[in-house]
Amino acid sequence: MARIPKEVQEFLKGKMAWVATAASDGMPNTTPKGSVRVIDDEHVFFADLFSRKTRENLRANPKVAVTVADMTTFKGYQIKGSAEILESGLLFEQMREEIKKAPMKLPPLQYVVRITVEGVYDQSVGPDAGKQIV
Repeated sequence: MARIPKEVQEFLKGKMAWVATAASDGMPNTTPKGSVRVIDDEHVFFADLFSRKTRENLRANPKVAVTVADMTTFKGYQIKGSAEILESGLLFEQMREEIKKAPMKLPPLQYVVRITVEGVYDQSVGPDAGKQIV
């Protein structure tokens, strides 16, 4: 496990993330997620409402990468880790209630993905792009 630096935790707040998964045959898939949040120093999660392919991929291969970038500052980070699909429990119930209160009509929550962070990488424009920071 790796600890998410405080700077990265703050950076993630309120930003769109791109989640990358791969099927058992290696075929990649990416999908945008507006619900990526930090649980603690070693875990992030996102809610999934629509992404059947993400779910299939994670069941076959739990490795995942989450990239968040700010295109005004050209700063970004990528978190890599192992995912666990949660279809019940406290985290699931909390997210289900949050989705019910969303300003737009959303479909029911299918599951929550909790990611155990294994590495954090700089994705900012510049000489350190791709460098592992933890």
